[in-house]
Amino acid sequence: ATAVEYGLLAALVAAAIIAAVTLLGTNISALFNRIAGAIQ
Repeated sequence: ATAVEYGLLAALVAAAIIAAVTLLGTNISALFNRIAGAIQ
């Protein structure tokens, strides 16, 4: 594999990680809000 291919792979992996963190982050904050609402 060339340096360009490694660069593309790294970019894809980074995009996938960012997408996963973003999706999980919104779900976790919604879950915390639901728990906080139930406690109050």
